[in-house]
Amino acid sequence: MSKQIYITRKIPEAGLKLLREKGILFDIGTSKGAPTKKDIIKELKKKPYDGVISFLTDSIDKEVFDACPTAKIFANFSVGYDNVNIEDAKACNVFITNTPGTSSTAVAEHTVALMLALTTRLVEADEFMREGKYKGWDPDIFIGTDMKGKKIGLIGAGQIGTEVAKILHYGFGSSIIYSDVSPCVELDKIENTTRMTTEEVLREADIVSLHVPLLPSTRHLINGDSLKTMKKTAFLINTSRGPVVDEKALVYALENDIIRGAALDVFEFEPKLTKGLIKLPDVIITPHIASARQSARDLMSEIAVKNVISVLETGKPINNVIK
Repeated sequence: MSKQIYITRKIPEAGLKLLREKGILFDIGTSKGAPTKKDIIKELKKKPYDGVISFLTDSIDKEVFDACPTAKIFANFSVGYDNVNIEDAKACNVFITNTPGTSSTAVAEHTVALMLALTTRLVEADEFMREGKYKGWDPDIFIGTDMKGKKIGLIGAGQIGTEVAKILHYGFGSSIIYSDVSPCVELDKIENTTRMTTEEVLREADIVSLHVPLLPSTRHLINGDSLKTMKKTAFLINTSRGPVVDEKALVYALENDIIRGAALDVFEFEPKLTKGLIKLPDVIITPHIASARQSARDLMSEIAVKNVISVLETGKPINNVIK
């Protein structure tokens, strides 16, 4: 009997092609948006699926595992996996995998784009033009700030943080300060790069960029107190996970000129926005698209599928996140 898996939402053809080549059957959820946990459970009860490809928007826990006890693996179509209850997965003997390294360049480029948009006030200026307010060149409107020579603070020095550092150091002559639980050998090779405590990074950086996973220790890492330690002229960038930032505290900080501005691609209550955030002119918000490159999506699709194939053929995944 052929193996069969369930995919909660459509993935790129690059991955589906691999499934077809292996003769693995698959069903794909038909929800226009993110399916609810109830939707997923209903679908998983229909067949004895051997595996599941899930998304960051899917809530995966014991109820879901129990709905399809034949599934040996839940392969997350993302680098992050905070949507999965890992303890429940352990108890149910289910492999959980992710797609590391697939979107580092894309997210790093998006991060730098947000920095440039903030410092040049590009989004404000675009809105000004679209509203028909432009009456001719004026030397005093939308005065920005230089990127060149800025001290960039990275909180988290994994693949994305390291890529951001390279772009900024070699492209803009930025000095880099970073905090991480351990030294980053690759980052430390870059001239004018210094490892510091998180508190020191917040205090000294002109731009603070977040690149940490969502863990109990990083939830609300950026809060009212930490925002007050930043320079009044500093910018905050978040392309990691929404709850790393206490958004109510961020709104207060921006309304009261505690920091100069912020750019967010992820949100604490995603997809909802914290009250007041959208009205602030010194905030740029993008709809969780930092990794939205076809090359990244194709690679994510391939790695998710390869993890499924590996478990079905060998009993072991490639990127097991359960230690």
